[in-house]
Amino acid sequence: MRFAISLLSIIAIASVIGTVLQQNQPYSNYAIEFGDFWFQPFLWLGLFDVYHTSWFLGILAFLVLSTSLCIYRQSPGVLRDVKHYREQASLKSLRAMPYHSEFDCAQPQEVLTGAQAWLLTQGYRFKQQERTDGLMLAAKKGSMQRLGYLLAHAAIVVICIGGLLDGNLLLKLQEVLGQKEVELRNVPQSQIPERSRLGMGNLSFRGMLELPEGTAGDVVFLNAGRGYFVQELPFTVKLKQFHIEHYSTGQPKLFASDIEVTEKATGKVTAATVKVNHPLVVNGIAIYQSSFGDGGSQLQFAAWDWFGKQVQPQALAAVSQSSQPLSWQGKQRTLEFGDFRAFNIENLGETAQAQGLGKLLQDVRQVKAEKKVKNVGPSIQFKVRDAQGQAREYLNYLAPFEQDGRYYLMSGVRSEVAAPFAFIRIPLDADLQPDTFMRLRATMFDTAAWREVARRTAEKAQRDGAISAPYRQEFEQSLHWVLQRFSEGGFAALESFLDDKVPKDKRQVVAQTYIKLLQGAVIDVMKLAQEQAKQPVIELDETHYRFLMDSLVAISASFDYGSDFYLQPVGFTEVKSSGFQLTRSPGKNLVYLGSLLLVLGIFCMFYIRENRIWVWAGAGKVLLAMSANRRDEQTATEFARHTETLTTLVGRQEDGKT
Repeated sequence: MRFAISLLSIIAIASVIGTVLQQNQPYSNYAIEFGDFWFQPFLWLGLFDVYHTSWFLGILAFLVLSTSLCIYRQSPGVLRDVKHYREQASLKSLRAMPYHSEFDCAQPQEVLTGAQAWLLTQGYRFKQQERTDGLMLAAKKGSMQRLGYLLAHAAIVVICIGGLLDGNLLLKLQEVLGQKEVELRNVPQSQIPERSRLGMGNLSFRGMLELPEGTAGDVVFLNAGRGYFVQELPFTVKLKQFHIEHYSTGQPKLFASDIEVTEKATGKVTAATVKVNHPLVVNGIAIYQSSFGDGGSQLQFAAWDWFGKQVQPQALAAVSQSSQPLSWQGKQRTLEFGDFRAFNIENLGETAQAQGLGKLLQDVRQVKAEKKVKNVGPSIQFKVRDAQGQAREYLNYLAPFEQDGRYYLMSGVRSEVAAPFAFIRIPLDADLQPDTFMRLRATMFDTAAWREVARRTAEKAQRDGAISAPYRQEFEQSLHWVLQRFSEGGFAALESFLDDKVPKDKRQVVAQTYIKLLQGAVIDVMKLAQEQAKQPVIELDETHYRFLMDSLVAISASFDYGSDFYLQPVGFTEVKSSGFQLTRSPGKNLVYLGSLLLVLGIFCMFYIRENRIWVWAGAGKVLLAMSANRRDEQTATEFARHTETLTTLVGRQEDGKT
């Protein structure tokens, strides 16, 4: 008994783990979430697919066998107790019961008749037996309490059988015998061999089917450890249209799919709308609305050069969830596009920002403040992989991001999958375009422009009295050096020079000097860039000054961007996809039935009281005895009530004689 309870406790704990921990995900997801330290023990215990592990199914099978034997042994006695009244109980055994009373009585038969009427009103059923020593009245109620034992044990058997059915023992056996093998390659499903495919008659499965709008599928993929199986379906599912509604906050309110299911055997077509928690069941297979996403949208980009003198972008067309080569500045790259999202609920958090010298600009720019945003518009996630196979991942947004009345384009970058994105903010001009910033950036990296910028800035400083004529040449050289150093690595390059060449006690003063030089120079860089592009010169005011400071921050952050180009999303044609979970679960109804039996069994055992009463009359005496499955205050109170009633009946008889 204790061993069985221990096994049930293990099953209960495993079931809780299987409910809390999402099951049957790719192993890479678990490795990222838990790390190598916990991943290996969890993998060894089989917690990633706990309901199909050998030890889980083995415990279920053992419980079915042992509990069935227990029911087989105990049920005859339980049923016999339910049916029998035990009217043959001896007077000795009745007098030995904790609850018994005995009275003198001249006419016991009349008292027995009154006792029958009383017990009927109390819900008892009884049986009377005439014996040599007198009359025996045996009564009982609550006999169903005994059935609670059988119901509870039967519930365990039924639930475990349901778990075994859904555990797909046949597939486990085929894997052991080498008849089926998990597919590890990432190949089209049409190329997957028969040993990794499961037929339509597979007893149970749970798999995913991802369909873009207008497409159809007749197989699902079942995650199995480090690989997968392909499950054939007896029908074809076609996604006609996907619908999604949002709350005012931007969160999804409703998503549903209009589908057509065509049965392969009969050609019967069933049209339905599948919603969350409203599945369509065809041939015993339930089709659930599970997720939604991108189905391969058409994308248009403007590809900007980060570090060259090129001002105009190049047009680039792509398709989400695909890869394509890219040749940029003589280098070969591969663009690996992920999902396109037309609607985003994001909290971008802190942006990527310059450190050290960059902090001195905080009085004129505010890029560190965290802003909790809601819908920030469409985005595309992609990787840029170089010829050596190294990749960085990017997250670019199409719509401008507004903060404190200023607008930016957002681009996130990370070098590790588990790391959060660090965002760079590209300031936009009055037309909400990055063109002005890109002209400033190109001029900042134009070595031929540095001398002209230094000349203009020095001339203005001399005119304003900030420097005298003898120091002008030295001032121009300092400006030229600051522009050159900044173009080589941003604020980090200037800070590195300070750390290497300037004493620690003088770094702050020198850093402030460099910042002032850079702030003055960037104004003339902007003017020169506008002149070269034949654009009107921007009048310097607070708004434009902040634009220039934001531009310096963005240029400095671009050195950590990991790419020499920036892909600005400029347009898209969205193609939605819908994710379906298809399940065949023959044991589900058995589990439901077992749960119902368990509730009934527990109710019978805990809330039904079994009471038995014997009234014997003979030889001028009446004997009352009572037994119950619980000896508590309520039982004692009920026995006292029965004793009082019997005493009253005997007293009436004596009064009648008088």
